[in-house]
Amino acid sequence: MTDSVEHLAKSVRKVMSTGKDRSPRWLKDAANSTTRAYAMATAAYRPLPDFLIVGTKRGGTTSLFNYLLEHPSVLPMFPAARGKKSPYYFFEEYHRGAVWYRSHFPTQAYRRRMERILGNPVVAGEGSPYYLYDPWGAEKIHELMPDVKSIILLRDPVKRAYSHYWERVGQGSEPLSFRDALAAESQRLATEHDRMMADRNFYSREHDFHSYRDRGIYLPQLQRWFEKFPRENVLILRSEDLYADEQAILNQTCDFLGIPHHTMSSFKQHNEQRPDPMPDDIREELREFYAPHNEQLYAYLGRDFGW
Repeated sequence: MTDSVEHLAKSVRKVMSTGKDRSPRWLKDAANSTTRAYAMATAAYRPLPDFLIVGTKRGGTTSLFNYLLEHPSVLPMFPAARGKKSPYYFFEEYHRGAVWYRSHFPTQAYRRRMERILGNPVVAGEGSPYYLYDPWGAEKIHELMPDVKSIILLRDPVKRAYSHYWERVGQGSEPLSFRDALAAESQRLATEHDRMMADRNFYSREHDFHSYRDRGIYLPQLQRWFEKFPRENVLILRSEDLYADEQAILNQTCDFLGIPHHTMSSFKQHNEQRPDPMPDDIREELREFYAPHNEQLYAYLGRDFGW
């Protein structure tokens, strides 16, 4: 890489880190484009991520990812100023190719420099809660990263469904009531699933956005994951345990990733919601619906999640 390109890349990173919020849209786009071009030109020197946080939706994935980013041994995606959790490569951006994906992670030289400074290993990763639910997610990820470590957070599926619904309402993509959205789910997803199975590169926003009930049936998702990845490379966490004791779950995650413990001064919940109470009859219907699925999950994992 020439000195002029290196200088340009540094200038772009400076603009993004110091003036991003005040810059006009055209300047942001130009900075993003130039930075990505530089990252792709150096992609051969950028190792693939060590870990992925793959699920579940509304299970605390964003909070855990941000707690990890405060750990000095966890390196952010490139460029750090973007503050991204995921490039959404394995579903929305798969057509861009592996070089584009690699361009989002720190270089080997930077990793080695940080390891010398810290005196211990460093890791890099990304996370999307759709990776676990996507019927092709495990296969695509395994093809590129068969040894990657996966972190899975599982939340009470009743509360998960309601939280997922309110996220969609808040983002303007759900016009129905929760009751009507649950009633419409099967029809919304039926043809989408068939299209996805026929074309593994087809991304369905309906399948991602409006899968309130189905996404809480965890066993088929985990079985699909364990068909591709060994259990020792997968950490399954209970979301309620994260909410109750963030430091303990962070320590457990650090042990899994092979990095030292890091004591946080404070914990902020990300994407926190305070929705209206769920109607009692809907809560009871969902609990009855999930009960046999939860029991099958507990038997499969040898662990009772208490839902």
